[in-house]
Amino acid sequence: MTDAVVAAGVVCWRLIGKQARVLLVHRTQHKDVSLPKGKVDPGELLPQTAVRELQEETGLSVALGAPLGEVHYTLPNGRPKVVYYWSAEVDDHALELARFRANDEISALEWLPLDKAVKKVSYEHDVEMIEALRARLKAGTARTFAIIVARHGKAVPPGTWDGPDSTRPLMHRGTDQAATIAPSIAAFAPEKIISSSATRCVATVTPLSELTGMPIKQTAAISQDAYEFGQSSVPKVVAKRLKRKDSAVLCSHGPVIPQIVGEIAELTGAAPSAALRTAAMPSTGDFSVLHVSRGKRKLVAVESHSPD
Repeated sequence: MTDAVVAAGVVCWRLIGKQARVLLVHRTQHKDVSLPKGKVDPGELLPQTAVRELQEETGLSVALGAPLGEVHYTLPNGRPKVVYYWSAEVDDHALELARFRANDEISALEWLPLDKAVKKVSYEHDVEMIEALRARLKAGTARTFAIIVARHGKAVPPGTWDGPDSTRPLMHRGTDQAATIAPSIAAFAPEKIISSSATRCVATVTPLSELTGMPIKQTAAISQDAYEFGQSSVPKVVAKRLKRKDSAVLCSHGPVIPQIVGEIAELTGAAPSAALRTAAMPSTGDFSVLHVSRGKRKLVAVESHSPD
């Protein structure tokens, strides 16, 4: 969308008893009530923007859940704006750590039941996102975990590398891609980083490992060498991740990723879709997030991001 203002936001929710409440912000200068959101900064991908803006506006640090959709509208100056939203469940620990003080941007925070929230927000597009969350809650798919499938960054071409293929390093562009995607992958709070043992894959998730403090588990099970020799263990790796129900990163190769995505789709009963096809055919440095319901092993949403 040419000249559009691009932003990202979060629909934060929590259960009090059996009742869901969502977080609204009272904006000082605009004198309105809305969902937390903000514009993308240079060099950011959307998930990073969402968690950064939420933290800046409310003091909350959260793990993004599944995307809820996007809204489009026109600003008073005539420019189009698009805002991408994710859901995020907020637990007591996150609330205890949050430090909010009224400021020139946000005058107050308010947790409201969904029925009251849709009446309180100033804009119809915020109502759309709250209703999208309501639909997830009603379907029992609001709580999810993420399998984040990343393709390694741009590597030295095979024809110019004298050593084994598995030792090909990243080019400068690949190193930049790895640094760019790390904060946005971290926005989903993965609990495990699993990489093909190939040098280019390990190097791709090294910035993520450094950012999160988590070690990288290297395995040949999702390597290109194992795939080409018919020795890969993709079904076993995916089945284990679905059983564990904890968010994890799988960094692999172009030929292997369609099998990873296909296995996730098959085991979650997902129908073919454009989003799944995009996830299965990434360019170097791209990553996709497949959100699976914790309760029903159902694929809830698929999103893909590119550092380029």
